[in-house]
Amino acid sequence: MTQSLNPLVIKLGGAALSCTKTLSQLFGAIAAYQQKAQRQIVIVHGGGYLVDELMEKLQLPTVKKNGLRVTPYDQIPIIAGALAGTANKLLQGQALADGLNAVGLSLADGGLCQVEELDAELGAVGKAAPGDATLLGAILATGALPIISSIGLTPSGQLMNVNADQAAVAVAGALDAELVLLSDVSGVLDGKGHLIKSLTEAEADALIAGKVITDGMIVKVKAALEAANDLGRAIEVATWRYPDKLERLFAGESIGTQFVPA
Repeated sequence: MTQSLNPLVIKLGGAALSCTKTLSQLFGAIAAYQQKAQRQIVIVHGGGYLVDELMEKLQLPTVKKNGLRVTPYDQIPIIAGALAGTANKLLQGQALADGLNAVGLSLADGGLCQVEELDAELGAVGKAAPGDATLLGAILATGALPIISSIGLTPSGQLMNVNADQAAVAVAGALDAELVLLSDVSGVLDGKGHLIKSLTEAEADALIAGKVITDGMIVKVKAALEAANDLGRAIEVATWRYPDKLERLFAGESIGTQFVPA
């Protein structure tokens, strides 16, 4: 049965990237699951906290517009170094330590995603579209775990910083994969603190209007609904906090909130 499951793209975000213990639990769960099953798993990551730390050290201002980091073209080499370099290799190193054959990649490798400038006012911030997953498929066929940074290249070779959620959607589209956004939240909770198993856009709008979904969660919910609509399939928002539940997630079971496309 497991053989028939689509590949799974996991977008890894939040504090997981800065916590060795959390990463070790996640990679340990992937290693345990892959010994028993054949499902292909891909990790896509950002690493905003590393960029923030680096910018502070270099005394460069961090400016955000509508939740996206303004990335002046003269700063993109620094940001690419933090994301495709440091963050990617830290994750790869932890995965290797936990017994996985991890391969570090970017959105540009093998033409996986087509990237272009999103908005001139944001600078070197890219919008990714699904490209050619042939190389990624060949790597997956070896049993390796690809770990993909959200740095891409335009057709002219310009480095671009892509929002990690959007990068994960493009990778999932290229691979025809299921998508899970893994972070420090379990999913969406109702007014009584119970997990909501699935949400449509209309239901989410009602919860936002009723102040059940508030603050930063609104951004997450809207990103998740947009991702579901872009992919044309339900996607899941779940947490990495409970390692015992992760294997069930990898096996296709829902452990968080599923967002249903319109």
